[in-house]
Amino acid sequence: MKPIIPASLAAAAALAALASPLLAAEPITGRWVTQDRSAVVTIGDCGASLCGKISKFLETPPDGADQRDVNNPKKALRSRKLMGLPVLTGFKEEDDLWRGEIYDPKKGKTYRSVIRRKSASELEVKGCIGPFCQTQVWKRP
Repeated sequence: MKPIIPASLAAAAALAALASPLLAAEPITGRWVTQDRSAVVTIGDCGASLCGKISKFLETPPDGADQRDVNNPKKALRSRKLMGLPVLTGFKEEDDLWRGEIYDPKKGKTYRSVIRRKSASELEVKGCIGPFCQTQVWKRP
């Protein structure tokens, strides 16, 4: 008679090994159009984490393509150009999503953020203050 328990354990271990990659967050790197279609944000490596920078304006800002970060609460940062500005910072993979911070240059505010891939062409982006979150869906250009 063959031992059934070791074979069952081996099969369970093989299934667990195959299932583990399914729990990992899908990559969020690449170019994404914001929900309001005002800009393209390019997400990529920034050292030990991911960040996203404004790489193209689809809607010209009030002061033109040379628009500065005029709404920033820190006076020293108000002269930064919006083009190339990191709006997503410190994103790290956690199970099936990414956590970091999102900066809204229109309001000059930074929020906790969670990003999750909805599909190959859609990204769910949440900005949160305490338990309250606002969700947007960004799409591939």
